[in-house]
Amino acid sequence: MELSGRRVAIIGGTSGIGRATAGRLASSGAQVIVGGRRSQMVAEVVREIGGSAQGWAVDACSGEGLRDFYRRAGKLDALVLTLGGNSGFGDFKSVDFAEIRKGFDAKVWPQLTAAQMGLSFLDAHGSLTFVTAASAGAPVPGAGGLACINGALEAMVPTLAAELKPIRVNAVSPGIIDTPWWDFMPAEAKGRFLAQNGGSLPVGRVGHPDDVAVAIEMIILNGFVTGTILRCDGGARLL
Repeated sequence: MELSGRRVAIIGGTSGIGRATAGRLASSGAQVIVGGRRSQMVAEVVREIGGSAQGWAVDACSGEGLRDFYRRAGKLDALVLTLGGNSGFGDFKSVDFAEIRKGFDAKVWPQLTAAQMGLSFLDAHGSLTFVTAASAGAPVPGAGGLACINGALEAMVPTLAAELKPIRVNAVSPGIIDTPWWDFMPAEAKGRFLAQNGGSLPVGRVGHPDDVAVAIEMIILNGFVTGTILRCDGGARLL
């Protein structure tokens, strides 16, 4: 099992986990196609990867935009969806449901729409991978909204794996990863938060985007894995 020559599209591939995944898969020989909302960032990632990499701007909430992206991308062996936002966090007593709805609109609908529209271009034995988050399965106070958002995607994975077979459908569920997702915090506060939380994990650190990229690569390569939520959380679920 290898990636050499396989065509893999990563929508949400211009930052954090998506960007790291694009780079890793390209270095393993895949022909990577990057999709992201900002054309400048897409071009930057394509230049960074080099080789046969391609990419175009796409709004995953737009059916027509996705159709155009997939037509240009052509036949795919794997599709990875790393789309999302950072809205929805807050104590249930006071959280604004509009923020949860905003987070849902930024992650669930775009991932599902991109998945549905990508099926016509995905090989019959291809791989479809959602990227969710550990909040779906970790009882963290203040993360109820995020659990709702990510849990909605994870709940669909086994059903889609059964329905769409022999396409393999899986999700990778990252824990706390040092990415721009946390940039809503001031830099100093972000540093303290990551250090404190990393120190409490069994592995003794927070994750890096490459940690999750390795997990995604493994899911794509292993043709005997489907309907699975792969936890990549540094052991947070054990606490």
